[in-house]
Amino acid sequence: MKYKAYSLSNYLTLPQIEKISAEKKSSIEVVGSVLPFKVSNYVTDELIDWDDYENDPIFHLTFPQKEMLLPHHFNKMAEALVQSSDKQFHKNISNEIRLELNPHPAGQREQNIPKVEGLELLGTQHKYRETVLFFPSSGQTCHSYCTFCFRWPQFVGMDELKFAMKETELLIKYLEIHHEATDILFTGGDPMIMSFKVFEKYIEPFLYDYKKTNIQTIRIGTKSLAFWPYKFLTDDDADDFLRLFEKIISKGINLAIMAHFSHPRELATAAVQKAIKRIRNTGAQIRTQSPILRHINDKAEIWSEMWRNQVNFNCIPYYMFVPRDTGAQHYFAVTLLEAWEIWRKAYQNVSGVCRTVRGPSMSCSPGKVQFLGVGEVNHEKVFVLRFLQGRNPDWVARPFFAKYDENAIWMSDLKPAFGEKFFFEDEEETLFGEKYIDRETSNYE
Repeated sequence: MKYKAYSLSNYLTLPQIEKISAEKKSSIEVVGSVLPFKVSNYVTDELIDWDDYENDPIFHLTFPQKEMLLPHHFNKMAEALVQSSDKQFHKNISNEIRLELNPHPAGQREQNIPKVEGLELLGTQHKYRETVLFFPSSGQTCHSYCTFCFRWPQFVGMDELKFAMKETELLIKYLEIHHEATDILFTGGDPMIMSFKVFEKYIEPFLYDYKKTNIQTIRIGTKSLAFWPYKFLTDDDADDFLRLFEKIISKGINLAIMAHFSHPRELATAAVQKAIKRIRNTGAQIRTQSPILRHINDKAEIWSEMWRNQVNFNCIPYYMFVPRDTGAQHYFAVTLLEAWEIWRKAYQNVSGVCRTVRGPSMSCSPGKVQFLGVGEVNHEKVFVLRFLQGRNPDWVARPFFAKYDENAIWMSDLKPAFGEKFFFEDEEETLFGEKYIDRETSNYE
């Protein structure tokens, strides 16, 4: 794979570069100075239609667009690039803008970091009782960067914004104490950016000391199938990874590859189809997820086709997310009402085996909130919602109601339909007090 410097000439062939207008090249430079940009030659050569790149969903998925920055932010960065050639000056302006883009939504830094032996595990998050997220330091980059990514702070060079952890020793100690955690999710970035030798070191404690913890499922969050399927085909250590997957399963641990697919085209190449088959042959399951994104997949037909194709390749449709309130949300978000209408139409046009997918779901501070649709209570039109996951497990699967708002795009836009607060708000405030802040002793009551 070719990873190079920022210049487009280091990512694209000359014929590809010549197709891009001068205005577009300029906007890519401006936005790419604030939000991360990197793309693999697999994406540029096999997934993007360069004859219609302006309307191409994969181009929008990987190349920065001018409107991803609000006008005042775009102008501020563009002026900085013109005013000076000083890279430190550019970096300072970029960082000022980044800090205004809500880099850590849903209380990730303030509310999700656990402790063990009095130390914060800064490369770990434990928001939901059964699932612990682990950010291996060697996996905090990607084969290509998605333009919508809510974890963009991992990639922009601001160390104070990053989650990362080099060693698993403290994590294992934490999991030995917290047997309520049954799932460990390796995330990033992309853990599949790592070499086999590095990744194996992170996995070994779960293979040889697995009886000390209660981890029953290892999840690997990755976009590699969509952006670099050769990871499992022709990379030097491809077979080593597959043998490791088999080893994990032989230990009686469930292995779930949490694959990110945002458009059917990502499933269309012979390479990705072969890679999926090789992973499935190890006994691992593949679950699929993506946000619903304006300019990329905001049509029901796209989702129904994608779910059917995934099932045909023995993958399990898992989540349709709503873009988080960070970065370029304003550019990618559809309204909650639009998301539900797209979801509903797509859901109606697939068979039952595709209907494992859940959504549209908002990963917000109290938990994963599913927008169930529009209802009527006491002659009042309302939004119906429920928790798929909650900071308090007792919140899960409890329906609640918000006032009808056709312009709402996120949980913070919603107001309770009846009363002054949603049912969980008082308790959420309690959770962030002394009783909850020390996760070393918390039992999530």
